Amino acid sequence: MAGSRPLILGVAGGSGSGKTTVVSQIIRAMEPVPVSLLHHDSYYRDHPEMSPEERARLNYDHPDVLETELLAEHLRELMAGRAVEEPVYDFTSHSRTNETRRIEPNPIVIVDGILILAEPELRELMDIRVFVETDSDLRFIRRLLRDTQERGRSMGSVIRQYQETVRPMHLEFVEPSRRHADVILPLGRENRVAISMLVARLRARVFEEAD
Repeated sequence: MAGSRPLILGVAGGSGSGKTTVVSQIIRAMEPVPVSLLHHDSYYRDHPEMSPEERARLNYDHPDVLETELLAEHLRELMAGRAVEEPVYDFTSHSRTNETRRIEPNPIVIVDGILILAEPELRELMDIRVFVETDSDLRFIRRLLRDTQERGRSMGSVIRQYQETVRPMHLEFVEPSRRHADVILPLGRENRVAISMLVARLRARVFEEAD
């Protein structure tokens, strides 16, 4: 595999669709092939000029709040065989930390996020584009549990954000972006047959390029 450029896999889907679990399953199934992972939501723009209250009121489900151009630059660097420093974002304070996470140009690079297929600049860099499709009620429950248990949010704030921004932005940007996918993954993480087929295709691509 040495000498070939990384294969870029994009995994999209609505908030709470199970992208994280699908990606984890792919990474485990690809062993011993090393896989790098970048998260689009690590690239939220930093706004040190705003108060915490102002940052909390931003629409975090709109494409403009993400520094997509930096993620695209990082993907191009990885494709060229150079490591990058992914930002580390604090979802409690809505700000970037001073830390970064080093990402190596491994044979497979996965980028995940709800809006990655809505961004032409990112789509053009992907070799395989996947959309994880899950019922809206299940997505909402998963988001509610994640944000209250892992991100320190109150139940009321999560529900309010879902009604005001998450659902409208999903209908405007996320759902339409599924038409750009090469693979639609219904049932998300429960669709083990589809995930196995995807892993088989990834393995074939990696070892084809190595020959």
